[in-house]
Amino acid sequence: MKSTDTLTTLFSHHLWANLRLLERCAELTPEQLNGTAIGTYGSIYDTLHHIVTAEQSYLSRISTGKRYERPEDEQPMTIADMMDSVRKTGSGLIEWAPKVQAGDTVRIDWDGTPRDVPKTIILTQVINHATEHRAQVMVMMTQLGVEPPDLQSWSYFDEMDR
Repeated sequence: MKSTDTLTTLFSHHLWANLRLLERCAELTPEQLNGTAIGTYGSIYDTLHHIVTAEQSYLSRISTGKRYERPEDEQPMTIADMMDSVRKTGSGLIEWAPKVQAGDTVRIDWDGTPRDVPKTIILTQVINHATEHRAQVMVMMTQLGVEPPDLQSWSYFDEMDR
């Protein structure tokens, strides 16, 4: 495995984990994608969509300082669309994360109050948010009797080391 800096490794694993989960979910039936579990965000599809659209927003804040504006006439995303999106946002985060400096901020409307939020907090949120929701999707898959992918860092290391 090629040696990279810490942030590149973290965000490369993040992209890999998002893609592995979406690849596995592409095999699910529409009924399975609509499956839910108590204590999760929503259906498998809704949770995946939430991961993807949140990441679009996070990358936009990091790279432009602006909120991501979704087109009003945007069609519902397919799993393939979601995979394309996370490839773009994941690559963007891999590029941008090492550039973010401790003092870099972005102005965000925080419950009606504009606040300067450190970009480092947004990067932290990217990882935590997706990890939490990927775990929820894997719980729902397990409850449906579907084997979820192994998204551990060890599996990532094994795959990248080959």
